[in-house]
Amino acid sequence: MPVLTVYPPTEQQLHPVKVWTTDIDVQTGEQLKRTASLPFIYHHVAGMPDVHLGKGATIGSVISTVKAIIPAAVGVDIGCGINAARLSLTASDLPDNLKELRYAIESVIPVGPGHEHQTAKIRGDSELAKGLDKIVQENPELRKMIKPGRWAYQAGTLGGGNHFFELCLDESDNLWVMLHSGSRGIGNAIGRYFIAQAKRDMERHHIHLPDADLAYIQEGARYYHGYIEAVSWAQEYARINRELMMKAALRILARYLPDFSVTQEAINCHHNYIEREVHFGREVWVTRKGAIRAAMGDLGVIPGSMGTCSYVVRGKGNPESFFSCSHGAGRRLSRTQAKKQYTVQDLREQTAGVECRKDKGVIDEIPQAYKDIDTVMKNQSDLVEVVHALRQIVNIKG
Repeated sequence: MPVLTVYPPTEQQLHPVKVWTTDIDVQTGEQLKRTASLPFIYHHVAGMPDVHLGKGATIGSVISTVKAIIPAAVGVDIGCGINAARLSLTASDLPDNLKELRYAIESVIPVGPGHEHQTAKIRGDSELAKGLDKIVQENPELRKMIKPGRWAYQAGTLGGGNHFFELCLDESDNLWVMLHSGSRGIGNAIGRYFIAQAKRDMERHHIHLPDADLAYIQEGARYYHGYIEAVSWAQEYARINRELMMKAALRILARYLPDFSVTQEAINCHHNYIEREVHFGREVWVTRKGAIRAAMGDLGVIPGSMGTCSYVVRGKGNPESFFSCSHGAGRRLSRTQAKKQYTVQDLREQTAGVECRKDKGVIDEIPQAYKDIDTVMKNQSDLVEVVHALRQIVNIKG
């Protein structure tokens, strides 16, 4: 049975915090309590079983708010999420040389920070382009933070950090394609811009917060509707970014593998985003920072690390979690700690059997830097049911 850690309200902490694990360090617990001290929080703050320290707001938290939004809680990787699809192929259809297949995929999906395509993947006269033009016109300072047109070239690219592309096999040896990415440089610029505006508002109105990164934008404030419009645009861009990569991957796989079809409609779910939803009888803003929607029947994907299982899940619609579940295993060590603690040999051992990079450049993503995914899944058995367990055979890191 899942075990909850509950922080009841205090004089400073106005709202309860409910966390779906006991594996939570003091700093993360204090960060969750600081968020729960804000007056516009609705009902309680929920922490998923993969919670860990974030900037301002905790990664793995679900924050319900009334007439206010915290831009840093959404963060700068707006709309980051997972796209996964099952193919009509099995392990027996795969070539012996998976390295060649990995290189072929890398040739059509640019990976790494700042990388982009040689030609724009989204037209300058598209609805997406028109939407961005409107946002920039209404926020002229944002224009200075954006390289003109670059977002159109970065569409269909992976990015860096923990973003990845994988080929996986499920419990019946069916082949799955899975990838993790967000809104790239343009989402980062939008996030940073509105976080700065929120902080300026706090200074202007002499509002003192327990953490400056919890700066918020209230309904009626100058940037309120502008932020909603911009973050909604970035979330749509992130979704399209993943779709473009999925299409490119399927085209390249068709050259190397037998004829196939997609037998499981692609699951495309955000885990860094805001949405208007009804919870406990009231319409509120829900910010999922490192969490996916798990309403009754919702399909989602919870990835492990580059050497462990990932899971396709179906939501159980638990109201206490605001219909949410974890977005992954959650980090156990910071990137700096992982680099200090582990070696390339450790990486090779922990990713045995997976075709992937095994060099010092990805040690910070070593499996042991993350929490145990099976424990995370056990702790949220009242939030989701497992539909498929996936094991990686090819991993491409950003």
